[in-house]
Amino acid sequence: MATVMHVRCPDRLPEETYRQVLEQLAELSPVVQALPPAAALVELKGALRYHGMDARRLGEVLRVRTISRLGVDVRVGIGPSITVAATASARVDAAGGVLAVDPGQVTRWLGPLPVEALHGIGPRQAEALRDYGIHTVGLLAATPPATVQRLLGGRAGRSAAERARGVDPRPVVPRALPASASVRCAFPRHALEGAEVRAALLDLVVRLGRLLRGRHQAARALTLVLRFAGGTSWDATRRLPEPSAHDEDLRTLAYRLMDAAGLQRGRLTGMALRAEDLVDADRVAEQISLDGAREARLVAEEAMDRIRDRFGPGAVGPAAVFRRAG
Repeated sequence: MATVMHVRCPDRLPEETYRQVLEQLAELSPVVQALPPAAALVELKGALRYHGMDARRLGEVLRVRTISRLGVDVRVGIGPSITVAATASARVDAAGGVLAVDPGQVTRWLGPLPVEALHGIGPRQAEALRDYGIHTVGLLAATPPATVQRLLGGRAGRSAAERARGVDPRPVVPRALPASASVRCAFPRHALEGAEVRAALLDLVVRLGRLLRGRHQAARALTLVLRFAGGTSWDATRRLPEPSAHDEDLRTLAYRLMDAAGLQRGRLTGMALRAEDLVDADRVAEQISLDGAREARLVAEEAMDRIRDRFGPGAVGPAAVFRRAG
């Protein structure tokens, strides 16, 4: 059985200090997954044997090292899964500390917690559950999964029902997340604002969304870069309302950026779309939506990703993109 440590650093920690915290974690275990900007996961199964101490003691060792070497205290949660460890670290006092949940105590420990305390449950999900009378994680665990799926939606409902019962098979994956991801295109001839440019931008959105979802990342902001004949360029950045890797959210913001450019008669030679301030997708709570059409589009997005994985990136996509390619 896995033993996972979830570490939370103070908010607004400088990037260099965060990197140094990751270095301290790497001294404890070779399996460290960075969760920028201020958290990380550590797989401790092999590390416990190597260091000859239990998980709680190893968490205390980490705190001593970060305080003495970096002047930073951390909140440490430890458990048999990512969900339990991350839920535990959030229950630690902001001043710092260690909370370890033994595998045999998971259900008993999770049960009395308010439903919003379960890692991955967002405010809107918690509100929907409370409206139905589900106030604690224990009640969520006892609710039929089909009912939870009706309340929260398919994917989010399945995930919430499983995690409330302590089921979370996700492994800790060693990873230092890239700070950004970008896609770009060039026009074979100078292009003016219109259908061709919008179709090219939509193609960039689809490619960027698939890239982010493949990396299991979400963007907090988008940057649009436009390059003009004569060598000049224009760029602007705007933040998303919530971190996302979904085509619909990226498209809406990308179109707003294009509108802000006010191209008029500007002759484009190329453009780029860059996702900024990336976070691990597992840290983004899946919010429920009362918009059935949006839920249907997200299901279709999953299906299209599977088709592209099997048959190639050009197998399926928006009609406007295919008209442009033709």
